[in-house]
Amino acid sequence: MNPVYIFIYDLAIKFYLLAIRVSSQFNPKAKQFIDGRKNLFSELKSTVNKNDYIVWMHCASVGEYEQGRPVIEKLKAENENIKVLLTFFSPSGYAQRKNSTDADYIFYLPIDTKKNAEEFIRIINPRLAIFVKYEFWLHHLNELKKENIPAILISGIFRKEQLFFNRFGKPFLSIIKSFNKIFVQDKNSLDLLSEFGLTNAVLSSDTRFDRVLQVKNNAKQFPEIEKFCRYNKIIIAGSTWPDDEKILIQFIQQQKNTELKWIIAPHEINEQYISTLVNQLGEKAIRFSQIQNSPSEKQFLVIDNIGMLSNIYRYGTIAYVGGGFGKGIHNILEAAVYGVPVLFGPNCKKFREANELILSQSCFSIQNKNEFTSKINQLLTDKNFYSQCSIGCSNYVKNSAGATEQIVQYINKEIFQK
Repeated sequence: MNPVYIFIYDLAIKFYLLAIRVSSQFNPKAKQFIDGRKNLFSELKSTVNKNDYIVWMHCASVGEYEQGRPVIEKLKAENENIKVLLTFFSPSGYAQRKNSTDADYIFYLPIDTKKNAEEFIRIINPRLAIFVKYEFWLHHLNELKKENIPAILISGIFRKEQLFFNRFGKPFLSIIKSFNKIFVQDKNSLDLLSEFGLTNAVLSSDTRFDRVLQVKNNAKQFPEIEKFCRYNKIIIAGSTWPDDEKILIQFIQQQKNTELKWIIAPHEINEQYISTLVNQLGEKAIRFSQIQNSPSEKQFLVIDNIGMLSNIYRYGTIAYVGGGFGKGIHNILEAAVYGVPVLFGPNCKKFREANELILSQSCFSIQNKNEFTSKINQLLTDKNFYSQCSIGCSNYVKNSAGATEQIVQYINKEIFQK
């Protein structure tokens, strides 16, 4: 890459780091971002055995980790000698998965400077690097290439509006070219990369389909929730934000349907947020942590912990997945795998699965409370319509699985040379 563009990239990284340092004075997540990296290299040196056969997987946060997880598990099952080193960019990803047993080592990713990348790769000495979905770090990828260490991208997805494909960002295409192989989710991504002269890509679908099928096949049972649900119809609202909850609560207050029960798992679970939500729902609401001590039957169950949601969608009649009135929807496949039709907000265009399920009329994007009310009522009252949506969801997930097998076969044959 032209040195001028490297300079621009480095300058952007410095400004980003400065902004994080400033915001860390009053933002807890930014403080975690800085503090978590303070002694990173000394911890790496004292923990990682560079003589291990290390496979390094990098994920931005929890969602990407769930995409990468099936690949980690299958690689370890088929290659007993490997050690997996997992890195996260975000504090939330690291905090939630720092004790995961899927990896042998778990750390933050160092800030992407040339010096940091050289030191990091030297210490961990990986035999393979796997990046998940959107992670493109110039200096780390350059260092891998310099050391002849294979690097692959899995579950990649590309759109024309991304930096790489516009007039000023084309020089950064060299970052994508650094990968030995790119496994993309859809044909649009494959065609776009081909249009710009990248021949190192292959169509493979998304490993999240494999992951949600794993969760479904090993779903945990929750007797307390089964008792709460009984024979009622259940709406499960997962990963909700205030804009989502505003629509849900308006619907609840106007409908007053006591036979319809709700399980709400908000994205934020701090005490203030949970208390506010429970108060908005009223006296018929109960937290999951208090459900065993509940003296009477409740209509609203608020999940006040992390880690249950993907398992409890199985109890739903209909699901609402949050984020669509903000930065983007959360994982709708976690519900769809159970044949549960899903509703979500309008910010869903970047999500292949949402677009395809909308096209098949199995799941639905809603713009406001009126559209939410109309679609919920149709799903609750029209049995044929509901059945078509349910079958469409479950078939879509089953028919889209298989990316993990394809990726691991490539690694075993081309990189491990088994």
